[in-house]
Amino acid sequence: MTLLITILVLVLIVWAFEYFYLRSGHRIFPKLVDNPEICQVFDSGPETSPSQKAVKSTVKLLAGRIKTALDKHLLREARTVFDSISEGREYASEFRQVDAGGVAAEWVLAPNADPTRRVLYIHGGGFIMGCPKSHRTITSRFSEVSGCAVLSIDYRLMPEHRHTACVDDCRSAYRWILKNGPEGPGETQKLFFGGDSAGGNLALSLAASIRDQGLRAPDAVVAMSPLTDVTFSGASLRDNYPADVMLRRVMGTLNRLPQFIKSWWVLWTYRVRPADPQVSPLFGDLSDLPPTLVQASEAEMLLDDARRYVFKAHSAGSPVKLQTWTNMVHIWQIFYPDLPQAGEAFDEIGKFLGEQS
Repeated sequence: MTLLITILVLVLIVWAFEYFYLRSGHRIFPKLVDNPEICQVFDSGPETSPSQKAVKSTVKLLAGRIKTALDKHLLREARTVFDSISEGREYASEFRQVDAGGVAAEWVLAPNADPTRRVLYIHGGGFIMGCPKSHRTITSRFSEVSGCAVLSIDYRLMPEHRHTACVDDCRSAYRWILKNGPEGPGETQKLFFGGDSAGGNLALSLAASIRDQGLRAPDAVVAMSPLTDVTFSGASLRDNYPADVMLRRVMGTLNRLPQFIKSWWVLWTYRVRPADPQVSPLFGDLSDLPPTLVQASEAEMLLDDARRYVFKAHSAGSPVKLQTWTNMVHIWQIFYPDLPQAGEAFDEIGKFLGEQS
């Protein structure tokens, strides 16, 4: 009997530790209701359009190859497939390799880019894949619509490095870009952050960290389909699972795990509790943030990560805006110019950044 009681007490302690500490704060969000004051929805039309069908077919193929490689523990092969997303395209922009304060990076310069106006861009890829090359479609168009020099960083990836290495590289690149441009040393006049998916996570976390340290804030932040909650508690993870042709391939197994197991998996993988704002910016203080534009697809699994972040930041008094598109794949902007909606999203980004100038 004593042994049974001891086991029960230990089980209770482990459960309480997970529920009240590892994912503390995950219960603070009620069911969301669209707020027209900060939300704008773009109708993408029927998902049977030729451009959408072609992109979805491409995404299914790429996601399938990545999933197969990951299942076989062939991470290098998965990264090669992921990096091929932007291959075979012609760019008007110039690409210059640079050491950004100890972080490998490249400047992306559209013909109209002003070297004193800069964007620190952080690519996505689940913290384990991606590089400046994989995201050249995004960074090139970003430079065009913003008129900025874009610094796309090649931060250290997991699992070779801990998640803190990703964060440290973003901070180092931020300090460097303040005083260095594509032509050499020089103060930045305007500074914007951009990022997609995991990169959106890092961009939002970096903006909050800078505020907390009293450093120079970016003039604006653009986050595309950001991951904001690694407790993985958003309802859209389940509701949009059938429609998300990209993320369901690589997040399907995780999505089926009980919440208790997810928390311990994140703790093991990230070496930080899931609800820590460093990895889950949704659970941090979202007041006094710079103007922020978040874009997401109504059909993707991370929709509620975007919506909850924007609604909470708005409630905290920060100037935020959410734009969503129907029937789009996760990070559809990377398929510019094949998708008209990608061009539309970039036009909105250009308009938003122009308002901050």
